[in-house]
Amino acid sequence: MQFFVTAARYLETLLAEELRDLLTESPTAQVTETRAGVHLTGSLADAYGVCLWSRVASRVLLPLASFPAADAAALYAGVREIDWAAHFTPAQTLAVQVDAVRSHLDHSHFAALRIKDAIVDQFRERGGARPSVSTQAPDIALRCQLFRDQASLALDLSGPALHRRGWRTAGASAPLKETLAAAVLLRAGWPALATAGAPLLDPMCGAGTLPIEAALIAADIAPGLLRQHWGFSAWRGHERPTWEALLAAARMRRAAGLARLGRTPGRIRGSDQDPAAVRAALANLSHAGLAGHVTIESRALADCRPGAADAAGLLVVNPPYGERLGAGDDLPALYAELGATLRNHFDGWQAAVLTGNPDLGKRMGLRAQRLHTLYNGPLECRLLHFAISPAAHVSDQPRPLPAPERGPGAAMLANRLRKNQKALGKWLRSDAITCYRLYDADLPEYALAVDLYQVLAEHRADAPLTAAGTALPPRPLAHVQEYAAPDSIDPRAARRRLREALGVIADTLSLAADDLFFKVRRPQKGRDQYQRLGARGRLFEVAEDGVRLLINLEDYLDTGLFLDHRETRRLLGRLAAGQHLLNLFGYTGSATVHAAHGGALSTTTLDLSATYLNWARRNLALNGFTGPAHRLLQADCLEWLARARDERGRYGLIFLDPPSFSTSKRMRGTFDVQRDQVALLRQTLDLLADDGTLVFSNNLRRFRLDQAALIAAVQGARGRRRLVIEDISAHSIPRDFARHRGIHHCWLLRWD
Repeated sequence: MQFFVTAARYLETLLAEELRDLLTESPTAQVTETRAGVHLTGSLADAYGVCLWSRVASRVLLPLASFPAADAAALYAGVREIDWAAHFTPAQTLAVQVDAVRSHLDHSHFAALRIKDAIVDQFRERGGARPSVSTQAPDIALRCQLFRDQASLALDLSGPALHRRGWRTAGASAPLKETLAAAVLLRAGWPALATAGAPLLDPMCGAGTLPIEAALIAADIAPGLLRQHWGFSAWRGHERPTWEALLAAARMRRAAGLARLGRTPGRIRGSDQDPAAVRAALANLSHAGLAGHVTIESRALADCRPGAADAAGLLVVNPPYGERLGAGDDLPALYAELGATLRNHFDGWQAAVLTGNPDLGKRMGLRAQRLHTLYNGPLECRLLHFAISPAAHVSDQPRPLPAPERGPGAAMLANRLRKNQKALGKWLRSDAITCYRLYDADLPEYALAVDLYQVLAEHRADAPLTAAGTALPPRPLAHVQEYAAPDSIDPRAARRRLREALGVIADTLSLAADDLFFKVRRPQKGRDQYQRLGARGRLFEVAEDGVRLLINLEDYLDTGLFLDHRETRRLLGRLAAGQHLLNLFGYTGSATVHAAHGGALSTTTLDLSATYLNWARRNLALNGFTGPAHRLLQADCLEWLARARDERGRYGLIFLDPPSFSTSKRMRGTFDVQRDQVALLRQTLDLLADDGTLVFSNNLRRFRLDQAALIAAVQGARGRRRLVIEDISAHSIPRDFARHRGIHHCWLLRWD
């Protein structure tokens, strides 16, 4: 018998290889690769075996006839020539699907109706009864290919597409097709690794497709074993004993495979930071009969590690592409974090990354050893293969341009850096400032911000809270941010100018290559500036006005210490003596540390991010501020303010520095500081003591404080007391930021 087995584009070769392996014991089977699938010559048992066991096939078709069909009449006549009573009865349901390419009959639905009419008319003429049409689970499914006025009609033996394994009960956003997941695993060499007992991890598992397919391969489980409906089940040519024998053999292999897999629990793992995706994956895992054989857990990408007993294995992942999942601006950070996790924790492992944007793969800092082209639905993707080792590490950082290759603008930039250093020198020494902005796009050709940090020690973000850092000889590190160039600028020219600038900065400031940290700064919204870019986990200790603070120069867009708020932190330190401090939107707690150092009786710091609260906890502990007097609360500040009735009038000092705009999966709705300022300030003022001070700051350059609306909103809240508002923005801008006076706004609010 002749069959045609279809597959997604670029999977034809993989399908042919798979079918040859599946049919090695069939003496008559022949496999020929072609466009969109393979031709299979073999027995009906061979076709059944493909339906049951193929992991990458889409459908198994039994060709019935091929004939010219230049018009509807020819199509109708050709269909009437087939003896349909040999295939099914009038009591059964029917569905027809037509794909038309380069044919005069280019209306697929009309062509399908003519095929159905021809079949129904034949049954009517022979016996009066007629089959019904059903688009949902029909007994018989027919597929017709119209290509250049030639019709090829086939019976679909698979019925529903073969990627519908029967275990998927819940989906996450943009789920991966099971056949594509299997193709990724086969291309990544998972069958051999699984046979050798290697572990597998998917750190962004979504609904669990890759771990489940990996377990089916490792346990030798037929992917079609759970399916309840097949296209051949109601077909008159169906050989039930043959099919039942294949099912029985597959069930025996499944039992033996699960027993083997059960000897190494936790070897196949998936994780995702989205709790909803984890719940969906666990439901799918249970329905697949793999509960207890695959581990699914909620975990952030940066926290993923090999198991304690793991040998080197395979990390396989399908990150968001920016088409349906993830905003495009977030994806470079995500890929950088993935690369950092691989480089830092998975040495010796293999990795397979399916991406719809190959340029993002360059952000991983790893050199791919090979790649395959695959299609995820209509999206052309690349499967990148990595062998994780130091030899595969590459830097995505621009390489400084050597002095002989620099243009005339380099000298101007060097002169400006020296001029700025000289102009700031006396002020820096008199105020003992060791972290400051040296340059901020002073020359339009070099749109960079250059911040210098004098570091004293190095710490690990994952070290115990009480662990001491490693002391370093005091030396400056440069944090360089490039303001993203407009689309009108030639990217190659901008890249060369950037490399030129980095070379000038390193030479002029006498910096070693490892002492310069570079990032691209784009316009941010809300807490986007806090997005993780990597996972090195290195924290550097710096000093500011008698306190020690930890900064991170690699893993986030910002360092954890906003230099333009230096004067504001000093003010908080002066106002804090004998007061209870509330720090809302506390970030890394640097303001809290200054207040505690200034003599605050207690501090309460709120932030939605556990990462930043842990950072704040480290900053406090580094300065000896621990215990119940220093509370750190993970909470949505807006929700907390709405229900903080027990906190009313408690705080003599409040620091409120909200984002300009914010939304997150853990927030209800959105926050806009211009729109929501009155409600936010009114709720915050409820918590302020009668003789207290609220320091309100924000970084929205076009922000305008609506004093009239605010005063009206709080009128009578404190009896006869009136609200006094003092704009101290001009005094809160440090000298090193004086070139940009509107970088932030700051007010003092008090009850009089």
